[in-house]
Amino acid sequence: MAALRTYFINLVLRNVVKRRLSACRSPLEARKVFDSASSSTPSGVRLTQATLGGVVGEWAEPENRVAAATLLYLHGGGYIGMSPRTHRAITCGFALRGFRVFAADYRLAPEHKFPAALDDATAAWRALRAQVEGPIFVAGDSAGGGLCAALLLNMRDHREKGPDAACLFSPWTDLAGTGASLKTNRHRDPMVVADGMQAVAAAYAGAADPRTPLISPIYGDLAGLPPLLIFVGDSEILLDDARRLAERARAVGVAVDLRVYPDMPHVWPFLSAILPEGRQALDEAAAFLFAAGAVAPASATPPTGVLASNATAS
Repeated sequence: MAALRTYFINLVLRNVVKRRLSACRSPLEARKVFDSASSSTPSGVRLTQATLGGVVGEWAEPENRVAAATLLYLHGGGYIGMSPRTHRAITCGFALRGFRVFAADYRLAPEHKFPAALDDATAAWRALRAQVEGPIFVAGDSAGGGLCAALLLNMRDHREKGPDAACLFSPWTDLAGTGASLKTNRHRDPMVVADGMQAVAAAYAGAADPRTPLISPIYGDLAGLPPLLIFVGDSEILLDDARRLAERARAVGVAVDLRVYPDMPHVWPFLSAILPEGRQALDEAAAFLFAAGAVAPASATPPTGVLASNATAS
């Protein structure tokens, strides 16, 4: 039953989302596809529009209970599209699991090239750090996952207090596009189009070298980063972006938990309303962050997820 459900979800993604993205001829056309994504807002979460460090965004907080920890969330969308609104399935999922989440609506390319997104993430982080006592975490998906890693490097290089741990879903960490899975999984990936990655990367990097570590974190010195939890699907074209980030971080002593899920589409927690594996990944992410920050999540009860693991931890 689970395999059949996954098959049909991937089939729909391939015939709708991937087909639409394949027809795009520019990053701005791709933005229209990204921004058409819908994300459910579950009950039990309070949404509040806000500005943090001059960066607009929204808070997602559990209703009628005290959040156990604070999380900065950086959405995906290739640095060219999407927003906190499109990612409420994930941010509200974290809120239901006991987090007070600020989703930053950082500036997008091509109107705002590197380092605009990183500057906004940094400003939001600094403001959050100044307001909150105790552990604070960061999480993000796809481009937002890469942006999380860049934020960690930026804070370390500025000798500032960074997040206590980070969770990355299907992170895009190599905008130079050198990962082998871009080719080996180009037809297996049910959603992301390999041929459009270079144009999207150029829209964000602009004149900068895409191998700049604050653009593509896998090319940086990863020493001194906090614990990382990385999720990726084994059929994703970004599989090697996640694997290589994990390998290079481990090589310099960073604690890394890489979880490779079979047959899952790009950023599958986005589909947590219909995909049990999405709820499972959010359950695992919350448990990891709470453990990393020595936080007791007693004030929140997460929704029922899938307890049996379908992932491969490495």
